[in-house]
Amino acid sequence: MEKNNNRSLVGLGLLLITAFVWGFGFVAQSIGADYVGAYTFLAVRNWISFFLLIPVIRLLDVYALRRGQKQITVESAKENEDPVRKGKKLWIAGLICGVFLFAGSATQQIGIAYTTTAKAGFLTSMYVVIVPVIYAIIKKGIGVKVWVSVILAVAGLYLLCIKDGFTLGKGDTIVLICALFFALQILFVDKFVPEVDAVRLSQLQFLIVAVLSTVFMFVLEKPTWEAIYAALPAILYAGIVSSGVGYTLQIVGQTMVSPTVGGITMSLESVFAALGGWIVLGQLLTGREFAGCAVMFAAIILAQIPIGHFVRRKRTPGLETSEANDG
Repeated sequence: MEKNNNRSLVGLGLLLITAFVWGFGFVAQSIGADYVGAYTFLAVRNWISFFLLIPVIRLLDVYALRRGQKQITVESAKENEDPVRKGKKLWIAGLICGVFLFAGSATQQIGIAYTTTAKAGFLTSMYVVIVPVIYAIIKKGIGVKVWVSVILAVAGLYLLCIKDGFTLGKGDTIVLICALFFALQILFVDKFVPEVDAVRLSQLQFLIVAVLSTVFMFVLEKPTWEAIYAALPAILYAGIVSSGVGYTLQIVGQTMVSPTVGGITMSLESVFAALGGWIVLGQLLTGREFAGCAVMFAAIILAQIPIGHFVRRKRTPGLETSEANDG
């Protein structure tokens, strides 16, 4: 039990780092949008991420071989599975997860142009609600504790991001759609990571997004080297840190926690986005925004607390409640 708790804490830490780099990625996206179109930004960003992981995977494989393993798996690949079957499964996983990642990233970047950053942050993070709803429908029920955490997370995001009322315009609708795509991407990652290599899955996602973005870039936009060069600092951060590091840590971290807890933790990107706006762009946090941060962290803590350790439950033989449904 203690080993599982330690594993969950490690996963939580990785997903918190993911939320941090994604949050500051909003700043990079905002800066990059001043110079290049959405698909140009995504194309360059994801090609960088794809090529970045080539030497990383090589180093991980060398490290694994020295330890007497076939490949670095992070408990994600079945050692005795046929290599051809394993490769096919990896490509299927990469294609599915990559398509949803592309759809989410593209709709987010497009929607930001038609709405405020605050609303975009709130609406994007609505995947924190969508994940457990879909998960409960297709797999199993979710405990009361997690639902309370979801409500707290949404309340915190509202306090943090929404100002002066709430209207759902064109950009809001597009960004809300992106939340659905991100929720599906999270759930498919959760489905595939026990069966495929996590880091290779991350790389394949970037390849799919890069290829699709490149196609749309040439069809719908007119990219120039001058514009790309002007946006390069923002693209490099987004490609190396936000995508290369963030999405890889997401995949590894999700092997250690439930998808609902993972979704809530990663929703903290809105908190870090606000901090990034303050530090980089000079946007000060109000008392209400600080309150939102506090509520969000409360949701994370609640989602991780093993309630069963503090509440004595009456157990009837054959009718014991599982820990999974307790949170």
